[in-house]
Amino acid sequence: MKMFNGNSASANVADAVRGLSSPKLIIFTSDADHFEAVTAEIEKKYPGIPSIGCIGMGYNSGMLEKGINITAFTEGVKVKTGVLESVSTMPARYVHRLEKDIEAVKPGKENTAIIDFCAGNDAAVLTTLRGLIDKFNLQVMGATGDGGKIAVNGKVYDDAMGYAVVRNEGGRVKTYKENIYEPKDNRQLIASKTDKAKYYLGELNGRSAKQVYMDLTGAGSDKEIIDQTFKNPLGKMIGKDVCICSIKDVSGTGLILYRQINDSDILTLLEMKEPMEVAQNTIDRIRNDFSRISGIFSVNCIFRYLVLSERGEMNTYLGKISSLGPSCGLIGFGEHYNAQFVNQTMTCVVFE
Repeated sequence: MKMFNGNSASANVADAVRGLSSPKLIIFTSDADHFEAVTAEIEKKYPGIPSIGCIGMGYNSGMLEKGINITAFTEGVKVKTGVLESVSTMPARYVHRLEKDIEAVKPGKENTAIIDFCAGNDAAVLTTLRGLIDKFNLQVMGATGDGGKIAVNGKVYDDAMGYAVVRNEGGRVKTYKENIYEPKDNRQLIASKTDKAKYYLGELNGRSAKQVYMDLTGAGSDKEIIDQTFKNPLGKMIGKDVCICSIKDVSGTGLILYRQINDSDILTLLEMKEPMEVAQNTIDRIRNDFSRISGIFSVNCIFRYLVLSERGEMNTYLGKISSLGPSCGLIGFGEHYNAQFVNQTMTCVVFE
């Protein structure tokens, strides 16, 4: 597999794709102002070539905060792209399309991944995919895009998930998840009075979720609670794994999260680790699994971008990951790792 990456801060498609020939798959991000025009221009320039895109910032070894970022797989892959529509109300209605596309690429053992962009209701969409992931031994990474829009094969969709099923004909693929947080003291917090539709968390251990969070962190106001989630998000315990649950807002005596929580879920308070040490651990894991790497495509949460930028470490982080091989990706508003919808996380897919 070979991976191409190009960008343009002025959203000029011709500049971004200079040197790109015979792509098998195009993945792109664009700022909101240029998204529809970029989608149409890519389709015009490469008619019939599978493509998926979303609104967001892109990167390679450094950030591109405006304009467009284009990634293309140019050889050594078999690809099918498609769309699941009406995901907010009927996330499973069109899943037969995805199953048909998976069968068409003829996935083998550990060589096929789904890269997806979603406009919302990610948790339900990923739950819908779980059976196919298990049936075909697939791996998944993806992101929530900005603006409630995604693009597939030259057409822009609202309320949809766009996907690319990619079989690596030259080796394995493997997905990874990295977070820079760990349980602070392993205190168990039992969720109750939740509202899945509103991503609402009413109580922790039978008390106001807002007050419990303030007591644990020292946050003294609604604004301080929102700011504090960068340092101390909540985490959902899944066995020995931790799934980060970022706080989006305060609502009365409860909290609005970026992912759904159910009654009786076990949560805990998290704290930040040293990001560059975490990055090195990720690099070591990948190097241990792969002796040669053709490309890495990743998504970093907007919260990670804000934290690392404030620390002056965002480009340093991206440079470290790029030391493994060709690397690029986007800043997302929620991250996908196989059947999990996570927050404040980096997920990636590595191609051998």
